[in-house]
Amino acid sequence: MWSQIVQLDTLRSIAYGSTSVSYAAVGTAFTHAARLVCFTNNTDGDMFISNDGVNDKLFIAANSFKLFDLTTNKSGGLGDGIFALPVGTIIYVRQSSTPTKGAVYVEVIYGNGDA
Repeated sequence: MWSQIVQLDTLRSIAYGSTSVSYAAVGTAFTHAARLVCFTNNTDGDMFISNDGVNDKLFIAANSFKLFDLTTNKSGGLGDGIFALPVGTIIYVRQSSTPTKGAVYVEVIYGNGDA
């Protein structure tokens, strides 16, 4: 059963100086299924986002963000499942162009009953 109460997860971030052309983890693995996630690139360089640390999955331009409300729609599968990034997901970031200031942030909202 999915709870109707949402919780804010701990903010994950990585400073511009810790990014490079290789993927680096942005904080720790998710300990709850992410129902809403916001990727904010507050640097002056373009960034790629990945959930496997190998393949570019999302592009986020300098000084922009992408917000995903994953639970807007049900999965349509068996039961009453929802779309969510699973427990254990690690978000990675790498530079597309070199930043000189700022940070990349990952904000997560999860359901109180999520495991």
